[in-house]
Amino acid sequence: MAPSEDTNELDRAPSQGVGPEYMSSTEKPTATVSTQVSHANITILPQTPQLIALLTMIRDKNTNRADFIFHSNRIIRLLVEEGLNHLPVREHIVTTPVGKTYNGVRFEGKICGVSIMRAGEAMEQALRECCRSVRIGKILIQRDEETSQPRLFYDKLPEDIADRWVLLLDPMLATGGSALMAVDVLRSKGVPEERICFLNLIASPEGAANFAKKFPKLRVVTAFVDKGLDEKNYIVPGLGDFGDRFYTL
Repeated sequence: MAPSEDTNELDRAPSQGVGPEYMSSTEKPTATVSTQVSHANITILPQTPQLIALLTMIRDKNTNRADFIFHSNRIIRLLVEEGLNHLPVREHIVTTPVGKTYNGVRFEGKICGVSIMRAGEAMEQALRECCRSVRIGKILIQRDEETSQPRLFYDKLPEDIADRWVLLLDPMLATGGSALMAVDVLRSKGVPEERICFLNLIASPEGAANFAKKFPKLRVVTAFVDKGLDEKNYIVPGLGDFGDRFYTL
């Protein structure tokens, strides 16, 4: 099901039976799965039992910091793997140890990661585990708690970033203000919009719509689109402050 952009709240955060396809619906427990969005540039991870179980752990306010980090890292690894699927490849033929050829592919071009500090830095290790010796840049943007508007404080990016495919890293997409500003920074450095892929754990429908409207050529890969935003522009039901739970609590 792919609802339109004016989907009302009753259609958000749907529930369905979660389990292997071969199980009957009566055997599957019911769980809340991601809101589906119609934006062509938004990719939501398959709502598998594994992903829903991992999200359940990190959403639980009683989950301790060590478990929060462990289960968050597993989701981030899934996001990185899916993000890499959106990068271009070209044909590459190799010879196997038994002397036979195999028609395969390899990545085309150079990549780098860019984390939006500080929560985005939690996603860097998974990228390093998938892409050896990957370059990583950083952008510091903070939200004004009174106006909810982002402010740019700092950026440190590879000198040749305009020639790279960029994986932008930030776990939470609320209004999208900070991430949209980060994309503007990347574009000001010469990175084409279509060479940016934004990796995100949990998004709001509003944030996803903002991205789709402003940057239709940019790819967004998220694990879950949540119900919406509260009066303070926090994602609900969400998981709280990701950075605080990952680094300090």
